[in-house]
Order: sequence, then structure tokens, then C-alpha cells
Amino acid sequence: MTGRVQAARAWLNAETPATRRQAQAQEAYRTLQALASTPLTVVGALIVGGLVLISLLAPWLSIYSPLEQDLANRLQPASSIHLLGTDELGRDIFSRILHGARITLYIVMVVAITAAPIGLAIGATAGYLGGWVDTVLMRLTDIFLAFPKLILALAFVAALGAGLNSAILAIALTSWPPIARIARAEALVIRQSDFIAAVRLMGASPARIIFRHVVPLCVPSVIVRITLDMAGIILIAAGLGFLGLGAQPPLPEWGAMVSKGREFLTNQWWIATFPGLAIFIVSLGFNLLGDGLRDVLDPKRAAS
Repeated sequence: MTGRVQAARAWLNAETPATRRQAQAQEAYRTLQALASTPLTVVGALIVGGLVLISLLAPWLSIYSPLEQDLANRLQPASSIHLLGTDELGRDIFSRILHGARITLYIVMVVAITAAPIGLAIGATAGYLGGWVDTVLMRLTDIFLAFPKLILALAFVAALGAGLNSAILAIALTSWPPIARIARAEALVIRQSDFIAAVRLMGASPARIIFRHVVPLCVPSVIVRITLDMAGIILIAAGLGFLGLGAQPPLPEWGAMVSKGREFLTNQWWIATFPGLAIFIVSLGFNLLGDGLRDVLDPKRAAS
């Protein structure tokens, strides 16, 4: 047994940190090259990058305050003064869409930071340990997956109360199960690998193996999944805002803007149309970027 442990330790320490960093840098460069070679992926990356840039520069890009009311100029069409027109309270729609991008990006980032680690930890733990732990965790996941995301989010918001933070928490609680299923599938394969057997022979605890070795290998698939889910997260957030359960007035949330604009859709179509187009374009951008990441980071698809 001692000889096997020494062999395992020598095999794991064969690469120096410098060599490992160089290999990681080369892999990252090849990944960026592959992403840049796909036009639709580039379009998706530009849309997502534009969302981030607009969110950061919204106070300087907008001419008017998103909350500034001008009842004398309410329901005005697009003009040189108001690029996308004004709403029922005379607020500039262009400025509200720019500032609404900050709310959308905030929702996306908080949900990703919250849901991804939860799903990754649950899925990796269930896949590596197996047995009754796998059964309990996956049955819990199946319970969440049994309900449509929007319906489940509505139930959570109804229990937590309407508001932006409640909506974010509700969306996060409905977004981790698909990530857990992906991580579990990856962990089931990884735990059969030779290097996991070598680490186990060296006496590493299950917790160390899971979080030091299994979880990092599950991250690429989780990144792809969370990127593809971003469009759904944006739509759920917009749906909650449309129903009055998300960001509350006067915050310029896109779903709430569409909800207010539907009352004037016949004559003042721009009030609901432009926020709706913003939701569509950003959702499309995340889908295109997610498809590109899946093609590059999924070895099974690359092999096929």
C-alpha cells in the first residue's frame, strides 16, 4: 500500500505550478480563439458586453433622470429631444431603459453568484458520494424541477413579499436545480477517474476531494448552463416585474415598463415596445453566448 501511495503522490506532483499555469494560459487562449471564430458567439458576447458597458455608463449616457417627470410632455413620440419618446408621466424612455439595464445586470449577477455555487455544491456532493446522499439530494432537486420556474418564483415572492430583493431570492431558489443535475452528471464520471483514486489513496477526505478536485472540473459545464439560463432568468424577472411583484415603481425595470406601456399600446406603442426590445435583445445575446460556450467547453460535442 505504501508503494501505491508514493506512486500516486509522485504522479500528482509531476507538474510544477509554473507548468500548470502555462498550460492553463494556453488553454484559455485556445478557448478565446475558438469563441472568436464563431460569428454568432461574437454577436452574443458584444450584446452582453454592451449590457455591462451601458450599466456602468448609464448616468453619463442618459440625458434625463430616469425618475424625472414632465407632465407637459407626456406620451410624446421619439424626437431629437426624447430619443425614444416619453411615457405616461413624461419620463424619458431612453434614460429609463439605460438605467433599467443596471437592474437587469444586478439581477443576473446576484442570481448567478447565488444559484451557481448552491447547485454546484449539491450536484458534486451527490454525484461523488452516491448512495443515500445522492438519493436525498436528487429527490429534493426533482421536487423543485417538478414546478415551472415562473410559477415557483411567484409562490416564493408571494411568501416573501413583492420587491426587487424578494424577486432575486425567488429566482435564485428556482435556478439551482438544473445546475445541480449538470454537476452531478459530471461528478459521476469524474469520481471514476484515476487521479481521484490516487488522491483517495493519499488519504484525502471526501470533502477535500469534492471541493478541491471534483468541483473545479464541473465548473466549465456549470458556466455553460448558467449562461444559457440567463435568458430565462431575465424573462422571469421581467415577468415578475410585469405582474408588479418585482422591482417596484418608480424603479425603471423593463418588465414593469412593459406592464405600464400595455395600457397605451394602441396609440403610444413605443412605451412598451422599446423595453420589450431590450428584453429580447439581451436574452438573445445570452443565448448566443451560451451556445458558443457550450460548443467550445463541452468535450463531448467537440468530439462529435
